[in-house]
Amino acid sequence: MAEEETSYPVRAIHDFLFELNSEWDKFRIGSLIGLVASGALLVLYIPRFMLAIRQRRPADFLFPLIIIAFLIYSMYALYTQFRFFKKWERRIGLLLHLEEQLISEKLGEKPITSVSAESEKQLEEHP
Repeated sequence: MAEEETSYPVRAIHDFLFELNSEWDKFRIGSLIGLVASGALLVLYIPRFMLAIRQRRPADFLFPLIIIAFLIYSMYALYTQFRFFKKWERRIGLLLHLEEQLISEKLGEKPITSVSAESEKQLEEHP
């Protein structure tokens, strides 16, 4: 029988944290690009909305109003998403660093220092 490869939970968490850390910038930048694009669309739709108001056509007035409402909500959602990524980016980095230290200690490569206490203090400072 072929030997099954033993997977350790720490290694799985390490892989998860490493992949999350490498993709984090893409998520943050994607939300920022979406925010800018929604803002540009909002700016482009305002003249159409003002034209509909001046011409007093209800059908042309309602559609831009709905689009503006959706764009404003989209911008709000993207902004809160961007704030979330910005807030948790440092925490994930600290967690990855701490986890790498624990793995290196377990493998006997290097003893863990008091950095873990410093990491806990930094995590407490930035809730």
